Amino acid sequence: MASAQAMGQGEQDHFVLKSGHTIPAVGLGTWRAGSDTAHSVQTAITEAGYRHVDTAAQYGVEKEVGKGLKAAMEGGINRKDLFVTSKLWCTELAPDKVRPALQKTLKDLQLDYLDLYLIHWPFRLKDGAHMPPEAGEVLEFDMERVWREMESLVKDGLVKDIGVCNYTVTKLNRLMRSANVPPAVCQMEMHPGWKNDKIFEACKKHGIHVTAYSPLGSSEKNLAHDPVVEKVANKLNKTPGQVLIKWALQRGTSVIPKSTKDERIKENIQVFGWEIPEEDFTVLCSIKDEKRVLTGEELFVNKTHGPYKSASEVWDHED
Repeated sequence: MASAQAMGQGEQDHFVLKSGHTIPAVGLGTWRAGSDTAHSVQTAITEAGYRHVDTAAQYGVEKEVGKGLKAAMEGGINRKDLFVTSKLWCTELAPDKVRPALQKTLKDLQLDYLDLYLIHWPFRLKDGAHMPPEAGEVLEFDMERVWREMESLVKDGLVKDIGVCNYTVTKLNRLMRSANVPPAVCQMEMHPGWKNDKIFEACKKHGIHVTAYSPLGSSEKNLAHDPVVEKVANKLNKTPGQVLIKWALQRGTSVIPKSTKDERIKENIQVFGWEIPEEDFTVLCSIKDEKRVLTGEELFVNKTHGPYKSASEVWDHED
């Protein structure tokens, strides 16, 4: 059940992070965005009014995102009005690799600094690791020393805020014990089909803002076609996508829907000036068959050699 405060938050078009910086409530996701990425980024910013773009080195589109950002800025948008997030990939999770990875990301994005830099997954992979990983390709991750390097990026003005993705409560607690600069943001898969309440509550307790990725579920379980979502959308005269994005906002999370279709990009940010009524919000919260879409299994699980022999182990058995 959403608290009244969380319900009221849905109207905000931004959230304030622990550092005092603001994060726009809706961002453009760029995972699997493909060859249209530069166009999508430019369209989102200049035509649809987005000010938040989420990307990652691993997506292989940062140069394209950079072109889109540059075009938007040449069109009169100020860099300081944009919020750009990227992520440190698993092969770079060693203290001496953090800064060079960020520098490559900045170069590809044609930027001097990032607003937010996230650890993409809390697992270190050997360069050239297979999918799924072969024996010896999942390496020891020295979280504390890598985080020190992340903190130094903030100190040196290369990154405004740092955070994590795909963490468990166990890993978050471990990080909080040693962090001088606590994570400002935790980015997780969240939608009515996977509310991810445990980590959400842990983040709230620590004052960490949460960004929801895959807000519409996935191609295997597309919540836009869920009858419960469709019913609420019809009642409110909104698209199922808008309802799912609004659900995320009313929960108190920012959200990063991905689309490469201009119309859908514009639609996905038309989520202000209306509310999902409390009874409908509650119905959306009670969608059954909860399970995560992105398990990390193909990236990190080796059923014979480990160190992670199941997806459940990847998530510290917190499912």
